[in-house]
Amino acid sequence: MSAHAVTQEKPVEEPATVACFHCGLPVPPGSHYHAVVLGQDRPMCCPGCQAVAEAIVENGMAEYYHHRTEAGVRPKDDLAQVLQELAVFDRPEMQKSFVANRDGDIREASLILEGLVCAACVWLTERHVQQLPGVQSFTVNFSTHRAQVVWDNRQISLSEILRAIMMIGYRAHPYDPNRQDRVFKRERHILMQRLAVAGLVYLQVMMISMSLYFGDYLGISDQLRYFFWWMSLILSTPIVLYSGQAFFKPAWRDLKQKRVGMDLPVSLSILLAYAGSVWAVVTNTGHIYFDSVTMFIALLLTGRLLEQSARHKAGEMSEALTRLVPAVAHRLDDRGEITVIPAFDLVVQDRVLIRPGDAVPADGVVEEGQSSVNAAMLTGESVPEHKSPGSELIAGTINVESPLIMRVQKVGQDTLVSSIVRLIDRAQTQKPRIAETADRFAQKFVVALLLVTALVTVAWLLIDPSKAFWVAVAILAITCPCALSLATPAAIAVAVGRLTKAGVLVTRGYALETLAQVTHVVFDKTGTLTDGQIALQRIEVLGRVDATTALRWAGALEQQTEHPVGRAIAQAAAEAGDLPTASAVVNFPGRGLSGQVEGRSISLGNARLLTELGIAVPSRDNPAADLAVWMLVDGAPAAVFYLSDTLRDDARAMIESVRALGLEPVVLSGDQPDRVAALARQLSITQAHGGLLPDEKLAYVQRLQAEGAVVLMVGDGINDAPVLAQAQVSMAMGGGTVIARHSADIVLMNDQLQQIPYGLRYARRVLANIRQNLSWTAVYNFIAIPLAAAGFIEPWVAAIGMSLSSLIVVGNALRLRWD
Repeated sequence: MSAHAVTQEKPVEEPATVACFHCGLPVPPGSHYHAVVLGQDRPMCCPGCQAVAEAIVENGMAEYYHHRTEAGVRPKDDLAQVLQELAVFDRPEMQKSFVANRDGDIREASLILEGLVCAACVWLTERHVQQLPGVQSFTVNFSTHRAQVVWDNRQISLSEILRAIMMIGYRAHPYDPNRQDRVFKRERHILMQRLAVAGLVYLQVMMISMSLYFGDYLGISDQLRYFFWWMSLILSTPIVLYSGQAFFKPAWRDLKQKRVGMDLPVSLSILLAYAGSVWAVVTNTGHIYFDSVTMFIALLLTGRLLEQSARHKAGEMSEALTRLVPAVAHRLDDRGEITVIPAFDLVVQDRVLIRPGDAVPADGVVEEGQSSVNAAMLTGESVPEHKSPGSELIAGTINVESPLIMRVQKVGQDTLVSSIVRLIDRAQTQKPRIAETADRFAQKFVVALLLVTALVTVAWLLIDPSKAFWVAVAILAITCPCALSLATPAAIAVAVGRLTKAGVLVTRGYALETLAQVTHVVFDKTGTLTDGQIALQRIEVLGRVDATTALRWAGALEQQTEHPVGRAIAQAAAEAGDLPTASAVVNFPGRGLSGQVEGRSISLGNARLLTELGIAVPSRDNPAADLAVWMLVDGAPAAVFYLSDTLRDDARAMIESVRALGLEPVVLSGDQPDRVAALARQLSITQAHGGLLPDEKLAYVQRLQAEGAVVLMVGDGINDAPVLAQAQVSMAMGGGTVIARHSADIVLMNDQLQQIPYGLRYARRVLANIRQNLSWTAVYNFIAIPLAAAGFIEPWVAAIGMSLSSLIVVGNALRLRWD
């Protein structure tokens, strides 16, 4: 029999207290479930755990049991029924809502995993699934418990992948935002509980500590001091044993994986200071440090809660984007009858009616009708696009004027909206993260600190064993990473508050450090450098009527339309005075309209309308950035109205300020290239590119980054979301789309462009403040460590030194409030 085989011939009587080797639950008396793992016969509590252990061992991944930090999750006993239920996910009608079709039979899906408890679980699932025939890639994000899988449907089915995951003890199912939200809420609830315990009890410990400090100065009896010591011990113990687990577990996991992180010295300093304090209380000798221990735990838990909140917001982005697609669609059958169905029930080749004001439910081609479609949320184009038979329609865009009948070409995960969601996910995964300066410095500092402490302790054991422990405590206390850990978060916390008052909302703390290192500022055009609204710029008369009359007649006619261009002309005319009444109005979708005004025959439209009416379009000096609307009076050209998106008032000053900081401005837009070029000339920007799709914008930024650029992306539309996620740091306009704001690290709540250079300058101040804090910490440790190692510093002096170091760091950070 193989060494990996499972044996069941002889029932083995196990004591009731024996734990299952896989899940850790008690093994029932008389259980006959066993598996050979790591060369030994291991007890199992049920056939589910037995099957999981067998699958792990037979796939050559028994090392999982060496690396795991917590027991695995017990699978359901009725595995056969669960595995049979997975076959439903192979149905095409099920997959269309969460599976994307790539080239040929290549499929991609987003899954959520249940049962992940540590980094070893991620290693196990990734390695197990990636070795399956037909699986091209499988990656797991431990923070969100989400996985991306790409597979060849000819070689393996999705249910087989889910079954393989099930066989090693985990559950996988299509990504469900509601279930994911419950996971985040549960994690947040646990962290808030730890913080609540730490914060509430810390206040009581500090009250006692203040009594002790003043008592030492004013005089306090030994009995009362000893009583306060015991009270501090009783109050601090729940913080250390419960709240401190947020640091102890990651530190233990890092040690298991042979890594050294910031949680290790934090945990050691907490445990040693606590243990030393307990020893002092029990023996009634030495000094206590319960106030320092509880303060440190409370401060770091606050930072972790803020970090988790930012991560949760980032996880909601994809869900919000999918809401662009309507929930229902109006499907036409062969007889022309309309049936209202859920949009996800649409299939390729369905015919769909899209009424004025409705959102397009899928990607397709216009079969009947002519209208204008507003695609600003996807392309950034401010002017609605004319659509006629043969034109493409994109899910999520809005039909403006007339009914359209569309033939569906792409549904579900194959639509452009879904591809943008995948671009966002991919960009966030590949996004370069500039680690905080404190963390980079801490990696070597932590190792050196531990080595120095160990060597000094050994030396004192040889010199004077009675002092060895307290010298070690003094070194770790005086060099406790409290000041080092606070150097960056303190400055960032103050800066975020200061910027918020100025209308600049920082959603991710690391963005400020990166913002200080920016070399290129990339702007979207529509809604960012411009206000995103079409407005009448000027009127050119052709000699038949004056400008005022032309505007009055045009306004009377355009009052009959909802087209954005018509509304802009009507608004400008209404501001000029009372308008006459138009009659016999006829609409020409995508071209213009005509009617009778004050006894004259008036037509308004684009050059296409003139051509259809058999009128040659006069050659005019029309700026490329302007949209020309022609007026015909009694069939002859009488005036031209020029409209364009308006440049923001503070755009020029902002660009000049950006250049003054030594940065390179770049414009990337989905708008027409000639309009983008005209705007670039107005702002004297040399790098400007128009007509770009979201993936093209993304590729351009990636090229800049490959050349060493640190990119700040400023945008407002959905089409900017992937680039906002890809850039090292991103900024969204407060008046932009929800998706852009969720993608961005910083949001301009008041839409004032001058806040961009202000934020850049302030970020440089913040980075300088962080460097000052780190420099002080380095100098302090350079002096304090030798003194503590030599035994010249008592533990109570070390505690004061540590607290003083932290106060200096925080005080320096508070200066940013007035910068």
